[in-house]
Amino acid sequence: MNLLVGDLGGTKTILAIATDEPGKPLLHEKSFASAHYDSLEAMIGDYLSGLDLRIEGACLAVAGPISKGQASITNLNWFVNAENLRAAFNLSAVLLINDLEAVAYAIPILELQDVFTLSAGNPAPGGNIAVLAPGTGLGEAYITTEDGRYTAHASEGSHASFAPVNDLQMKLLTYLWGKGYEHISFERVCSGGLGIPNLYSFLKDTSVAEEPTWLAEKLAASEDPTPVIMAAALDQNQPCELCAAVLDLFLAILGAEAGNQALKIMATGGIYLGGGIPPRILGKLQEPAFLEALCAKGRFQKLLGDIPVKVILNSQAGLLGAAAFGLEHLPTRVSQH
Repeated sequence: MNLLVGDLGGTKTILAIATDEPGKPLLHEKSFASAHYDSLEAMIGDYLSGLDLRIEGACLAVAGPISKGQASITNLNWFVNAENLRAAFNLSAVLLINDLEAVAYAIPILELQDVFTLSAGNPAPGGNIAVLAPGTGLGEAYITTEDGRYTAHASEGSHASFAPVNDLQMKLLTYLWGKGYEHISFERVCSGGLGIPNLYSFLKDTSVAEEPTWLAEKLAASEDPTPVIMAAALDQNQPCELCAAVLDLFLAILGAEAGNQALKIMATGGIYLGGGIPPRILGKLQEPAFLEALCAKGRFQKLLGDIPVKVILNSQAGLLGAAAFGLEHLPTRVSQH
């Protein structure tokens, strides 16, 4: 059986073919710039035109809420309809799942080398698992276990209201209110697409640190400020105080929100960080500040300290989870067409 799988994001979309043949989890993986296509149908048509394969069905991980087989990508002007996709490509069925739900489904099948442990903790067997993924946006999901079977659940928790925990973060909230935002979500202050640029503007405009001329020139020449800011924050040879402060604030907010999610779902089985940003900042995540922010929940500090905290290193996690879910749940499992 050949199954089209995809990880659809605001910045990039990755497509691949999953099979149920042993030893061949993903074939023909290809990455696309999402904004270069007017629709998902156009992108899939482009992808499949280069393949000489019979595709029976599809399971697509979508960055946004899904209702009745339909979804809008949160940070992209796409509308995805499962039935339209099925008809357009003559498939037996098309399944849509949330992108973080797909990452969550991958966690039970990840190998040892696919994960980096920040804190081993003291996990509860069968305990719930929290998943957070800061990338273009901030994705969240969670896993429950019943009779040894894992079930992933989608969440839009990152769009809940940002809760400052100190004076600096209170000033950040006030600053963003002053910019005209009525609702300040965690994604708006803890993501690559929105969060990092907002934190940079706040710290620059409030004179926490001065913007170097060379950095201003780089930012002016770049379409996306986030990679420039992150690179400057991590540069050992040309350290930037302003960008380092941005990254420190980002990690404090991410840690606080990871602790929030863990408390809400009682994630005694672990907290997993996915997305594109955590693997790039492993060194910073290993410093005490991140875990201290995660555990700073008063009387529940000990409970949070016992929760394992891990970083997903495998960039294929979303595809692997979509493949696992699709191969198990597609109505048609054999080629008889």
